Amino acid sequence: MPGAGYYIARRGVVLLVSYVAIIIIIAAILELSGYATQIYQAVINELVRADVDALVKARQGQVDPAYIQEYRQNRTIEYMKQYGLIDENGNPVPSYVRMWKLAFNALTFNFGKTKEDLVAMVVPTMPPASITYIISVVLPRTIIVVTVGELIVVAIALLVGPRIAYRHGTFLDRVVVAYAALTSAIPLWWLAMLFIRVFGYQLGWFPTSLRGVTTPLNNFWSNPAQNFVTILWYITPPLTVFTVISLGGWLYGVRAMVLRIVREDYVMVAKAKGLPERDITRKYVMRPSLAPILTNVILALAGTLGGMIITESVFDWPGMGTLYYAAITTGDAETIVALFVIYVGVYLIARFILEILYVLVDPRVRVR
Repeated sequence: MPGAGYYIARRGVVLLVSYVAIIIIIAAILELSGYATQIYQAVINELVRADVDALVKARQGQVDPAYIQEYRQNRTIEYMKQYGLIDENGNPVPSYVRMWKLAFNALTFNFGKTKEDLVAMVVPTMPPASITYIISVVLPRTIIVVTVGELIVVAIALLVGPRIAYRHGTFLDRVVVAYAALTSAIPLWWLAMLFIRVFGYQLGWFPTSLRGVTTPLNNFWSNPAQNFVTILWYITPPLTVFTVISLGGWLYGVRAMVLRIVREDYVMVAKAKGLPERDITRKYVMRPSLAPILTNVILALAGTLGGMIITESVFDWPGMGTLYYAAITTGDAETIVALFVIYVGVYLIARFILEILYVLVDPRVRVR
């Protein structure tokens, strides 16, 4: 019978094939649907209009209309070549050719450069800017807020959740259930706005815009101690809001998973034997709960790398969510695909890590 190594290798191949298929589907949706072409045309029209306006302004309006028309046509052709809508001979490039080119570039991590000001200014830098560079700068900003916040929440939930499950029906248990219900009803972005209003504008304890964090982040090693304190001052508001909102759901989720195990007969027998609560929690409760808890933790951490579009906009935090928003609103297909490639890749890596952990924590996981 095949062992754990064969099982893990097979799951890895399946996830790799899924990764390639997802990237091809994304490229097909963007190109074959005509969405990317429409966006390119709109962007080209705006660029040509800006060029014509600059030409007329430079010559103080003394430009022959025929020359303007010819200039407009030449600039349009030039931009269409840049965006890959036509080849060097002026012939239209079929959408399926652009689709495969986009998919191949994505799979080889050749994301190219963005020409969009809004996308480049997330870093900030000036276009054309390397998409790989932009993501490499923006991703750590999301990690130090959203991912770190998720780790804090998970640590608290794993520490407190099992103890709450042991006290099912008590006042503390009711408080946690009410807290989870309340936080699930409050939008994260709304609490962020309230936090900024109270602690930013009224009390002045924290900055009202977090865009300034780019300076200590980019120059961190020039003065590590001072820059660390400055970064901590900037990230405290989003970390606090994220923890307050997310903790309720995690506490309730861990409580529910552990509560099912606590009621099992073998746990009752362990209690009847008078075993210490710490030993019962570690050996009889947490180990059977590891699989679902690990699933939630690993996938949640992977999901944090996508950022939070609305909340980052409220805090003016230049993270992955802000980059997503800039790429979508400008129709930057290359950046959109690059973000999908990164996010899907992280998700599938997380799934592969889970497959390995399943084998380690549950020996019953085998090929059937």
